[in-house]
Amino acid sequence: MSYAPESIAYHQGEYKPLKDCNVNIMTHALQYGTMVFGGMRGYYDADSDNVYLFRPEDHVRRLSRSAHIMQMQSPLNEPKMVEVALEITRRNDYRCNVYYRPFIYKNALQLSPRLHDVSDDFAMYSLILDDYLDTSRGMRTMVSSWRRIDENIIPTRAKVSGGYANSALAKSEAVQNGFDEAIFLDARGFVSEGSAENIFMVRDGVLITPPVTASVLEGITRRSIIELARLEGIPVLERDIARTELYIADELFFCGTGAQVAWIEEVDRRVVAGGQIGAITARLRDRFRQAVIGRDPETRHWVRPVFESRVTA
Repeated sequence: MSYAPESIAYHQGEYKPLKDCNVNIMTHALQYGTMVFGGMRGYYDADSDNVYLFRPEDHVRRLSRSAHIMQMQSPLNEPKMVEVALEITRRNDYRCNVYYRPFIYKNALQLSPRLHDVSDDFAMYSLILDDYLDTSRGMRTMVSSWRRIDENIIPTRAKVSGGYANSALAKSEAVQNGFDEAIFLDARGFVSEGSAENIFMVRDGVLITPPVTASVLEGITRRSIIELARLEGIPVLERDIARTELYIADELFFCGTGAQVAWIEEVDRRVVAGGQIGAITARLRDRFRQAVIGRDPETRHWVRPVFESRVTA
């Protein structure tokens, strides 16, 4: 994942090179973190020579809901936001895996920490991205000393940029202590999520994940994993998870737009499941990989091919 200054982005109602997408240093979102954003993937399939957007309608719907929570209004409706992602892909002529960052932000030049009577704008850029986390091996994790922000402090149901200071503190703490990723507890002391991923646990054949009331983001990949598990006949339970359950779990994994499906081999220097990827994790990961390029018949409606002329029946 790297900065490509000539790649085409969408900013201030225009498609332009990323290097020309600039904001004033007084911009409200820069001063106060008043931005909501999404992360969306496009997966390249060499056999069909096409890029498939993964659940784009769901992603922009969540972005719109985040904006509504934060008293923001995008100048583009949801179908037009999806069209921007499609057009960015075409203009950059991508034949690779792509990450898209759509966002709505307070663009006024005002020094006042408020949401009302402050103008908004929409923008989107993209980056070439394969794996955000190294999914070829298990993740070494630690339970963070930082607690996950509470829903009534900064709404975790909305992807608010200012709230990611919480994630940055936990991520840096983990990496600087020799781990790959952090695991948050919520304000009550129950497991919440990773710094930028949802978390799943397997115990006795049951797939378990914290409920949305545990200060977790309502992840699109999270929902997809739950739906795939049910299609596979795997029991799914959304409930609180105690910290020590992580130590004795049969399997653990992260999931998210960036992380995709990344298995966890260690928590707080305790090896999980013998340090090997679990059978259920591998099953869900493999099916997810087929789903994102439209090769899973039961979930083909999740993807949107970018280049319609290359679509075959």
